[in-house]
Amino acid sequence: MMDEKEIERLLEKFDQSSLKNFELTQDDFKLTFSKRDEDQHAVVENTTAAGSAAVNSTGHEQKVPVQQSVPENEGAQNVSEIKAPLVGVVYFAPSPDKPVFKKQGDHVEKGDVVCVIEAMKMVNEVKSQVSGTISNILVEDGSMVEYDQPIFQVTKGE
Repeated sequence: MMDEKEIERLLEKFDQSSLKNFELTQDDFKLTFSKRDEDQHAVVENTTAAGSAAVNSTGHEQKVPVQQSVPENEGAQNVSEIKAPLVGVVYFAPSPDKPVFKKQGDHVEKGDVVCVIEAMKMVNEVKSQVSGTISNILVEDGSMVEYDQPIFQVTKGE
């Protein structure tokens, strides 16, 4: 089993390398690092920007600040955001040959599945916390999302 210092050293070397993905398996211990294709550093604050996705994949999600109490929707009371509950790749359809769960302009009820996020070969459903109309899709299908990153904007009461 690797200790935290060894993992941090590996992460630093991975960060400086040109590798996109790295996986290490020892007995029942598995460590996976992956870099996103486009450099979007602004998503996670107070962590090393280039290593943020990899840090999260080791399970150290407590290093990412959670800002749930501050609404970031320009003061609009009737707009809510559906946010990513975990780090992973977002897909808007259950599989490539199936239609999307919800598209812009669709009505959504609280509890409806709006997309799935794949993390470490596990597919997790993302459900709406509010009822309303999907007014904006904030990420690309198949893109990497951070924990608590807004995916959809929903206008309530429509």
